[in-house]
Amino acid sequence: MTMNETTMPTKYDPKAIEEGRYEWWLKEKVFEAKSEADKTPYTIVIPPPNVTGKLHLGHAWDTALQDILTRMKRMQGYDVLWLPGMDHAGIATQAKVEQKLREQGTTRYDLGREKFLEESWKWKDEYAGHIREQWSKLGLGLDYSRERFTLDEGLSKAVQKVFVNLYEKGLIYRGEYIINWDPATKTALSDIEVIHKDVQGAFYHMRYPLTDGSGSIEIATTRPETMLGDTAVAVHPDDERYQHLIGKTVTLPIVGRDIPIVADDYVDMEFGSGAVKITPAHDPNDFEIGNRHDLERVLVMNEDGSMNDNAGKYKGMDRFECRKQIVKDLQESGVLFDIEDHLHSVGHSERSGAVVEPYLSTQWFVKMEPLAKQAIELQNQEDKVNFVPSRFENTYLRWMENIRDWCISRQLWWGHRIPAWYHKETGEIHVGEEAPADPENWEQDNDVLDTWFSSALWPFSTMGWPDEEAADYKRYYPTSALVTGYDIIAFWVSRMIFQGIEFTGGRPFKDVLIHGLVRDEEGRKMSKSLGNGVDPMDVIADYGADSLRYVLTTGSSPGQDLRFSMDKVESIWNFANKIWNASRFALMNMDGLKFEEIDLTGEKSVADKWILTRLNDTIENVTSLADRYEFGEVGRTLYNFIWDDFCSWYIEMAKLPLNGENEEAKKTTRSILAYVLDQTMRLLHPFMPFITEEIWQNLPHEGKSITEAAWPTVNEQFTDRAAEEEMKLLIDIIRSVRNIRAEVNTPMSNPIQLMIRTTSEETTDRLKKNEAYLERFCHPENLQIGTDIQSPDKAMTAVVTGAELFLPLEGLINLDEEIARLEKELDKWTKEVERVEKKLSNERFVSKAPEAVVNEEREKQKDYMSKQEAVKTRIAELKNN
Repeated sequence: MTMNETTMPTKYDPKAIEEGRYEWWLKEKVFEAKSEADKTPYTIVIPPPNVTGKLHLGHAWDTALQDILTRMKRMQGYDVLWLPGMDHAGIATQAKVEQKLREQGTTRYDLGREKFLEESWKWKDEYAGHIREQWSKLGLGLDYSRERFTLDEGLSKAVQKVFVNLYEKGLIYRGEYIINWDPATKTALSDIEVIHKDVQGAFYHMRYPLTDGSGSIEIATTRPETMLGDTAVAVHPDDERYQHLIGKTVTLPIVGRDIPIVADDYVDMEFGSGAVKITPAHDPNDFEIGNRHDLERVLVMNEDGSMNDNAGKYKGMDRFECRKQIVKDLQESGVLFDIEDHLHSVGHSERSGAVVEPYLSTQWFVKMEPLAKQAIELQNQEDKVNFVPSRFENTYLRWMENIRDWCISRQLWWGHRIPAWYHKETGEIHVGEEAPADPENWEQDNDVLDTWFSSALWPFSTMGWPDEEAADYKRYYPTSALVTGYDIIAFWVSRMIFQGIEFTGGRPFKDVLIHGLVRDEEGRKMSKSLGNGVDPMDVIADYGADSLRYVLTTGSSPGQDLRFSMDKVESIWNFANKIWNASRFALMNMDGLKFEEIDLTGEKSVADKWILTRLNDTIENVTSLADRYEFGEVGRTLYNFIWDDFCSWYIEMAKLPLNGENEEAKKTTRSILAYVLDQTMRLLHPFMPFITEEIWQNLPHEGKSITEAAWPTVNEQFTDRAAEEEMKLLIDIIRSVRNIRAEVNTPMSNPIQLMIRTTSEETTDRLKKNEAYLERFCHPENLQIGTDIQSPDKAMTAVVTGAELFLPLEGLINLDEEIARLEKELDKWTKEVERVEKKLSNERFVSKAPEAVVNEEREKQKDYMSKQEAVKTRIAELKNN
């Protein structure tokens, strides 16, 4: 490389510099964990995305945070494993495949189980490819040699092992329970697959007659169709209104069945009439009450949401049609005496959109109390899971302390089939990792396991467990950190913790870094219905991955939601462009400098000493903040150092020696430029991997890739606080002079008189030693520095620490011309004030115009009056000078 030549293109083009770079990283195997014995392992397993479609901004945020951690730890000398993988996402993927089949005019039942699973695997292969392509666009440093899938052979073996083990311990059982049921897809749902929406409904107030004819008891319900399955009415044992009725019976209207009045502490005496109908087969709370009072469970619906035999004359009707008819019948009989409008939250299936039915079903369950107890106890120990921010530990503990048994069976074909077989004649159950010896006499359970069952094992099943001698399991487990959103602490984080404790004897990860949700710039959740969603791939196509990553990872503090806007992305693109141009300038002035020629031992200017001090502070702050996961503060620190300290000040000051005659000064400046730029690119690399690799490859360097370069450390010999103070004084003076020039409308090209009265000889010496900088950046025609400077009669002044500045007006401006210019400006603002005041004094305008328009005019009034007053003050100052 020779003077004024560089291999870097003149324009920053993210598309050009990102093209092919990821493939080069993979070819060089820079992301593969090496299992180097002399290094400490650092492990993250990626939260596996569902193989159902595109990654969204939340995925981009989540994975970019992980990429920052793993890139930084790799540079700090750790043996890093970032393990990729994907989740089969049972119900979500099956719904997509079934939709595709419907479009082709067929169904899964037409195909049969085996053919349907073949179609599902084809879907998986196609969409896994899409996800990998998106990972590459984001620049994620994943070790693909260890990629896993929740339905691969190894993970399937782990799932079977865990199921059988828990069953043998009595922690998995089969029984009747109220679950979330989707009548459209005819499967159980996990809580996270239920979306709650506010729906306008009603409270239906009814009187159930006492069997002995002595009166009635009032109840209310939002689901009158379920009354056909009522098996009791409950009141609070301390409710004096109903003490005499406990133990009596009422006759269930329409059905004619006598049901008991029971006392239960669950009932809220203050709500409604204080009496509630109990339907154990159609409500989770009623189910628990039914268990306490040994009540019958009467199911009145089929799996498709239609009414069954127990519904009597309503048999075969859709549940909502039944509701209409039963309301009509109850009104006619006088049982239903009031219908009250009621807005309430109703669960809907995330996949089908159907209203979810609390439904009594025979399912497989995990007995949670013993597992949750272990997980809660872990948090009182030294090797607990550390939540960042710590407040989310309470979210986790609340869930664990109030946990219910976990329904793990799903009525699907795509997933881990439950390893249970039923004898065709005796009904005996066989649970095992292998089928029974005489499979012709046994039939395997048709259901599959909840997706969360396999993903709960993800941190250790991906490492080769249940083979406890597996090399990766022994070296990389437990993992170092998990990065995830606060919305799945209960559904995923908690399950990984209790399964990790149960099967590996300890925590599955040391830290859990919690982030929030990505929202639009108005703070709204991104959704299809609002049309405010943003495809990260579109952002990358327009602005590059580095700009997107920086905005996502530095835009909020841990645990907080992120407000995303394209203005922020564009602003960071400008930041990247600034870095690019600064790097080109540095490279063009390095005169072919080689890595081994970098020499920082020469005599340094105050600017040299200052930038090295600021670099040390930046290294210390960035490292400390990153270790605390404060990436928003890291971003601010890096931005300020690069934009302000390095680009705005040091590079400008470096031009003096670079354009001067002193060869030793040139050599030192080139070396410092190379060193500071190299260290800065390393600090920035985890956030902006593409641009930093490109610049680093053009810098004098040793090593193959910046991904493997050592993380910067503080070099104490370069910290010079005296130089820092000296530089601060120079910057304060230069800024003050620039502000005065702007105030009096005097461009930098016009020479000025500058007088600096110092408070000490030491300050005088400092400034005289650095006169070259003051002359270069203040452009004085005449510069005077000393403790005995007399203040001129007519001058602009400014005070800085240790000195007072005087800029005589003579020569700075033509007083008469400036006053004339300001009087014209005053006239302009006076007219604007009069115009807006006239508008606001018009009662018709104020009363008829939208409030936002009126407020806008009031803001204009404040702004114009402020400007009018400032110009008046300035004219008065000039006239008095």
